[in-house]
Amino acid sequence: DAAIKEFGRIDILVNNAGIGDDSLGKHIEQITDEEWHRGIDTNLSSQFYACRAVAPHMVRQNHGKIINVASGYGLRGGKHNYMYTCSKGGVIQLTRSVALTYAQNNIQTNCIVPGVFPHNEEMRRFFKGGKFIPIGRPGDDAEIAPLAIFLASELSDHMNGELVVIDGGGVAGGDR
Repeated sequence: DAAIKEFGRIDILVNNAGIGDDSLGKHIEQITDEEWHRGIDTNLSSQFYACRAVAPHMVRQNHGKIINVASGYGLRGGKHNYMYTCSKGGVIQLTRSVALTYAQNNIQTNCIVPGVFPHNEEMRRFFKGGKFIPIGRPGDDAEIAPLAIFLASELSDHMNGELVVIDGGGVAGGDR
């Protein structure tokens, strides 16, 4: 409502919510309901609620771009990694469902599927050298921005329900 009030319309939604979880490494029976809900609500429910909020506006204007952000873990499981993998897999399916539902309203919904984009030096050191990333280094935020701009532009008007993996070859190589 605040965006509509200030700008008069919503043309682009970027759903980039995400949180790792502190239950990583726990056996399934050790995960509390609170841990489960925190992971699912942050990574998946928040994107659902944002899509639900903007869809009526985009339908009325017969135009819109929705860009959801998942993770390579949404395409694979992870040992003792429940909420993150399940929620990011859910983001992928949310993307597809919204894309199919609103295609006739000239709303394109696509999903960026990033690999490792560390935000601290310790993680950068851990992933350096290609152990998990075939090109030998983690991603940099500056590499995702042009992809998001492309998906928000008219250049991607014929893309809908697509997953764009940007992970240095991790999914292709099966490493992670």
